Amino acid sequence: MSQYWSPIVSKLRPYVAGEQPRIANMVKLNTNENPYGPSPKALAAIREAADDRLRLYPDPSATELRETIAARFGLTVEEVFVGNGSDEVLAHAFQALLNHERPLLYPDVTYAFYSTYSLLYGVEAIEVPVDDGFQIRLADYDRPCGAIIIPNPNAPTGIGLPLTGIEALLAAHPDAVVVIDEAYIDFGGESAAGLVSTYPNLLVIQTLSKSRSLAGLRIGFALGQRPLIEALERVKDSFNSYPLDRLAQLAATAAIKDEAWFETGRRNIIASRESLVRELELDFEVLPSQANFVFARHQSRSGAAFQAALRERGILVRHFAKPRISDFLRISIGTDEECARLVSALNEILAA
Repeated sequence: MSQYWSPIVSKLRPYVAGEQPRIANMVKLNTNENPYGPSPKALAAIREAADDRLRLYPDPSATELRETIAARFGLTVEEVFVGNGSDEVLAHAFQALLNHERPLLYPDVTYAFYSTYSLLYGVEAIEVPVDDGFQIRLADYDRPCGAIIIPNPNAPTGIGLPLTGIEALLAAHPDAVVVIDEAYIDFGGESAAGLVSTYPNLLVIQTLSKSRSLAGLRIGFALGQRPLIEALERVKDSFNSYPLDRLAQLAATAAIKDEAWFETGRRNIIASRESLVRELELDFEVLPSQANFVFARHQSRSGAAFQAALRERGILVRHFAKPRISDFLRISIGTDEECARLVSALNEILAA
């Protein structure tokens, strides 16, 4: 602590990002990155724009990118917001839409940034327990609240919710903003984007870090009716008028337009996930996943011990030392070769 800190700093529990190692030849399955490179069209757009124009500020409204996103989802450009990764979009949503006199609701086993932002922005929050199978029970959200945030699929479990359940939640809470965080939606989930025009209380947040393989450029977006998007814009323009640089805007636009590349990569990851699940289920309990990762635990060995043993063998996975999930490993889906190396290492550990 320091005498110069503001009162809130000492109370924060900052989010801890996954390790980005500087070790050669590591199999990196710890941060849910796409194992395949970005669209060649996105890389070409970056190369073509890497010139004298970088001396100029980018478009503060990211108009072309927003138009591209709007066209993909059948919305207007005024119903699209973009930010520096979906984490920034979430942060603006906490400030602009989720801070009310009544509490915010979200699952107790979920993305850790929700609790971090609640503390940072002074949002009263209630964590709603998932069930014994780590499923989100939407009926448990039938209580007074000011806002709700639901990740679909959830992280770190990977478990998804049906669109019918999401729509029922929206209809049951017409006076509360409902944020559906769809970071992993493209790997098997049902997106709520098609409900935006019907429900004025719905905000859908997605990212280009996962299925579009642009984690290094930090691009996220939100879809919602105009009043919700305007609230995000007012916060953004009071914080940083230029959240997305010129290269990020151009690469994101090109990546979204490259539907063939997107579909090929998405299907490859889903196929690799299902293959990995079949291998893991011989020795592990694996939760049903609609994401680009799986969440698994062994009946008799700790998650922390497995993580350490895998690291010794050059493989990184994610472990969360938290109540209810401390025995699990979150394993990102890599290439088939990386997944095979993981399975081989796990078998070696179990045999030792």
